[in-house]
Amino acid sequence: MGELSPRQRVVRALRREDPDRVPFEISFGVFTPELMEVFYEKTGWTDPASYFNFPVRPVSFIGPPAYKLWNKYAKYYPKEMPVGTVISEFGTGFIPGSVKHFTKYVHPLKNATGVNDILDYPLPDPHYKPRYAHLKKTVADYHAANLAVEGELACTIFETAWGIRGFEETFLDFVDNPDMVDALFDRLMNQRIVEARQYVEAGVDILRLGDDVSSQNGMLMSLNVWRRFLKPRMAKIIEAARQINKDILIFYHSDGNCTAIVPELIEIGIDILNPVQPECMNPEALKQQFGDRLSFWGTIGTQSTMPFGTPEEVRQVVKRRIETVGKGGGLLLAPTHILEPEVPWENIVAFVEAVQEFGVYR
Repeated sequence: MGELSPRQRVVRALRREDPDRVPFEISFGVFTPELMEVFYEKTGWTDPASYFNFPVRPVSFIGPPAYKLWNKYAKYYPKEMPVGTVISEFGTGFIPGSVKHFTKYVHPLKNATGVNDILDYPLPDPHYKPRYAHLKKTVADYHAANLAVEGELACTIFETAWGIRGFEETFLDFVDNPDMVDALFDRLMNQRIVEARQYVEAGVDILRLGDDVSSQNGMLMSLNVWRRFLKPRMAKIIEAARQINKDILIFYHSDGNCTAIVPELIEIGIDILNPVQPECMNPEALKQQFGDRLSFWGTIGTQSTMPFGTPEEVRQVVKRRIETVGKGGGLLLAPTHILEPEVPWENIVAFVEAVQEFGVYR
């Protein structure tokens, strides 16, 4: 096998076919603001993905300008909000916190009392052409540069829903108001089905789904709740994507320890598990148990190795992951989350250099 293009390398690795090298990336090319300042100081660049030659790029929808969002969701907010408050396209508010990239949520449907409140709530219009008209050209341009492309549908249902309704309120609704949960989850599922199709029609290589449904101690909810409210809806989104391209790679993200649902994620069509936090999941054990059916994206700890290891320790962890989880393909190596300001620049360099040194399939 000759040297593959970056796109070929990513696709072969994630299909569990031997690539020439282990592909890698860091936080989809996004650093926290403080770390971006360090990156610019060290390199003079403003784009980590281009500087480090990451082989994959994300694409996403274009939302309306801020003033239109404020007008759209004004009735759900007080007239006066703290300076710097922003609203997402789904109407969730974010008040600046004590650190640049930390925010406090404001849930517009926190006081909802019934299904009608859910049905009356304005969601983005997935058929509004300016949201997605750019996708085909953007994907084509990345492909022309031999880069793989992933379409962003993270926070697919659960996280977007509790961002709108409230975290505690959503969990209470699972028990006390399941009809409200069904109404909101169904609306979001139908939205995501349209969006998933738009991504696949645009030609993305990977569809990125996911919700944080677990803590580091296990699932946030019972398996029965996950199976009742989330599993079948996620399955319908995947089915809709595969009706257009049966070979589309399906990526699923959940922070924490989601081991309990891994077999069922595979059952509904997940190809790639992310981020596989080594602080609470065992990447090598997962590879041994599920490596014939599942690929892994991540595995390098951002609570342990990246901030607190030495550069040599970073190198050794990377080497071990490649030798174990990367055996036979099935690995895209990455830190398990966005890198926080505590991560030394030397560890970032050590990560990249170690992948380049040890990540060759012979």
